[in-house]
Amino acid sequence: MSVLIFAWGNPSRGDDALGPALVERIGAALPAHPEWGELALLTDFQLQPEHALDLVGHGRVLFVDAGVSCATPFAFDRLQPAPGFGYTTHTMHPQALLAVYRQVTGREPPLAWLLTIRGHAFVLGEPIGTEAQAHLEAAAAFVASFLSGDWQRPD
Repeated sequence: MSVLIFAWGNPSRGDDALGPALVERIGAALPAHPEWGELALLTDFQLQPEHALDLVGHGRVLFVDAGVSCATPFAFDRLQPAPGFGYTTHTMHPQALLAVYRQVTGREPPLAWLLTIRGHAFVLGEPIGTEAQAHLEAAAAFVASFLSGDWQRPD
């Protein structure tokens, strides 16, 4: 079953780069892990309605973002489409993107989860902080187990 890992964040804003950094790590590790199967990687600065088409053809989607109000080192949540969840020109939630997918394709979206990596400082021009780097390490290990099938389903 094809998996899409879709992360967003600004690589120039400190810990906001956690999502794209995770995708970069997974991409670098991919050749050594054939057990991960068919895997697609995608990053952007933010979610947009047109990203619904990027979900086509995938059986599972792991969305990845940085956040300040999640558990340490990361939170992992199953997602459901939520058309009323909201989006504007600057903010779109993955639940809303799943609802757009349903609306545009007429099909149920792939199974989806959100991995939120705990960040602390989102300062323009700064690198990912030391504490957030440790959270990134923990999240990367979790994603490796997720891709290998060695994780416990929370639902």
